[in-house]
Amino acid sequence: MELLMIGIGAAFINNVVLSQFLGLCPFLGVSKKIDTAAGMGGAVIFVLTLSSLVTSLIYQFILVPLDMTYLQTIVFILVIAALVQFVEMFLKKVMPPLYNALGVYLPLITTNCAVLGIALINVQNGYNVLEGTINGFATAVGFTVSIVILAGLREKMEYNDIPKAFKGFPIVLLTAGLMAIAFFGFSGLK
Repeated sequence: MELLMIGIGAAFINNVVLSQFLGLCPFLGVSKKIDTAAGMGGAVIFVLTLSSLVTSLIYQFILVPLDMTYLQTIVFILVIAALVQFVEMFLKKVMPPLYNALGVYLPLITTNCAVLGIALINVQNGYNVLEGTINGFATAVGFTVSIVILAGLREKMEYNDIPKAFKGFPIVLLTAGLMAIAFFGFSGLK
């Protein structure tokens, strides 16, 4: 039951993008098309889940026993960078169109504050390896749901008559704000 609550809380109640405002760069930059947004979501699910697992293992079984917890941020960034490089090589080889569509945003997963933030939140909340991995996976699913919804809305908005002052990025920010308000409704589930 505890794992289910961690998962639901991470995906919807404390949505990394719409509640904690982490990972906004890819959220706003890659959400123009549903296919690209889903691809970015898949990459984030892979990286965030594995980085949560690996960073939890390293923290609990190496850094804590050696009393080197002060190195956690540097170690976590290195782990995340290695995983992103793996994803980048995989997509370049297996899915070149998606690799090209993600462009600069794929390597930016390395510096995506959501990925590092979740690794640090797992430590801060005292999650064990399983809880941290569930939190990372659910957070990534919440990110994917958010970015795909925004991409779908942006695709529909292309055909709407939007006042000139709101065309482009202003309407995207307004839409993201309304989505954040909608996700705020999940906070009553605690």
